Amino acid sequence: MANPSRRNLMLPMAALGASLILLAGAVALTFMSRDPGAPAPSAIGGPFRLVDQNGAAVTQDDFKGQPALVFFGFTHCPDVCPTTLFEISELLRRLGAKGKARALFVTVDPERDTPALMKDYLSSFDSRISGLTGGRAEIDAMLKAYRVYSKKIPGAGADYSMDHSAIIYLMDRQMRFVNAVNLQDPARAQKEIERWM
Repeated sequence: MANPSRRNLMLPMAALGASLILLAGAVALTFMSRDPGAPAPSAIGGPFRLVDQNGAAVTQDDFKGQPALVFFGFTHCPDVCPTTLFEISELLRRLGAKGKARALFVTVDPERDTPALMKDYLSSFDSRISGLTGGRAEIDAMLKAYRVYSKKIPGAGADYSMDHSAIIYLMDRQMRFVNAVNLQDPARAQKEIERWM
């Protein structure tokens, strides 16, 4: 006859063993199901449903198939946003016509940044840059998914500015986060993007 204390210990040990097997299986599936060379799973990025500068509804699926740079800003930005968009345009130019890459400029100020205003603003930059806007709730969801800081700064009267983080996110062909891109080193940034084409 089995010892009662041993029998009481066997049930928790069996449950622990089964849990460890399930955990190992989940880890294996997570890493083995990824495409070879795919970036490790990341907490940055995710699904979105917004409107582009042409007024068309878009989701992350519309940008799959080529790597993308994602930058958050606003059209009334006096310096950082236009400078960054110029640098992104130059980087896309360096990649050439065969360089299958694009960029997304996502507003942090949807109250002012209508599709028409985004289209006019982006006409000064590379045509491979898409401007994305939408309702405040949809923009806030994307800001959260990309871990973007954004805050309205009151100005004179009804005027205001937006303080925001200025990270340039590199996404792979499946719109999965790869790395932050440093535009101060264009040659290195170009090589990083070309790795994911």
